Amino acid sequence: MKQLANVLYVTTPEAYLSLDGENVVIKKDEHASASTRLPLHNLENIVCFNYLGASPALMGACAEHNIGLCFLTPNGRFQARVTGKVRGNVLLRKKQYQVSEQEAASVPIAVSFLLGKIANCRKVIERARRDHAMLVDVEALGTVSAALKEILLQIPTCKTVPDLMGFEGSAAKLYFGIFDQLILQQRGDFSFKERSRRPPLDNMNSLMSFLYTLLTNEVASALEAVGLDPYVGFLHQDRPGRPSLALDLMEELRPVFADRLALSLVNRKQVTGKGFLQKESGGILMDDDTRKTVLTTWQERKKEEIMHPYLKERIPFGLIPHVQAMLLARFLRGDLDAYPPFFWS
Repeated sequence: MKQLANVLYVTTPEAYLSLDGENVVIKKDEHASASTRLPLHNLENIVCFNYLGASPALMGACAEHNIGLCFLTPNGRFQARVTGKVRGNVLLRKKQYQVSEQEAASVPIAVSFLLGKIANCRKVIERARRDHAMLVDVEALGTVSAALKEILLQIPTCKTVPDLMGFEGSAAKLYFGIFDQLILQQRGDFSFKERSRRPPLDNMNSLMSFLYTLLTNEVASALEAVGLDPYVGFLHQDRPGRPSLALDLMEELRPVFADRLALSLVNRKQVTGKGFLQKESGGILMDDDTRKTVLTTWQERKKEEIMHPYLKERIPFGLIPHVQAMLLARFLRGDLDAYPPFFWS
């Protein structure tokens, strides 16, 4: 089993990363005498929110050691990922490409992704009904939960990807339609009307979009680690620069990894409305302190252990993307009869 390693988040905009031997060196500017040094062998990923970037030597070392290196804008928008030689069995990727070109073969995998996503959305709702019955509209949440259950029953009958996307859209509308009910504290600062992206138009959407970006990067790294191409999917259409398979796989993980964490951060008042800023365009950004709080909490959550529903063993939360990527690869190789999605319990 893969071990959960450290992820280095570089949030200082003026920081520059370079290589010294087997260490990554972080300097706040090129004239600074003080620097931070970390051994590469302790790292699994490096995520940079800085403007200055990293040296070619460090990029090469990360590729050689299979360390993910991802560049985001300071507000969390994806820019680029550095990858080295393609790893894994070339036959696995050829099989992936072959399946992706055949709708009849792609649909069963896409069905599994959506079953996991909608079941986990429903679990988020049911947890709120159980744990906070005095604070939420139990009847309204129950109605949505029942509607999502009906969609779950219909999804396996779909024969085309557009049909699946239609059900996905209906489920998302139901889920996000009552998401505001799940916000128990700071309702004034974190009210949620609808999902908005590019840019996010309120504080809650800004927080969720940031977490979705983190999750996408983790899933893409997990897929590459098992030899799959994160840009060729089965549910999302292929587009230049779009990690379609990473978006596919993260569907079942978003409610558990991102939505639940966003709600916890707000309901526990770990983040507040003062930590969000509105741009001239109307988009909402997190300030540096809030972003660091979110990243710290994200890392701590990844260390928590959970019983994996398919493997029947306890693993750190942060390894779930790697386990699901492994199971998907095993299915494509013919070792499993079907891809088993992650169902949160």
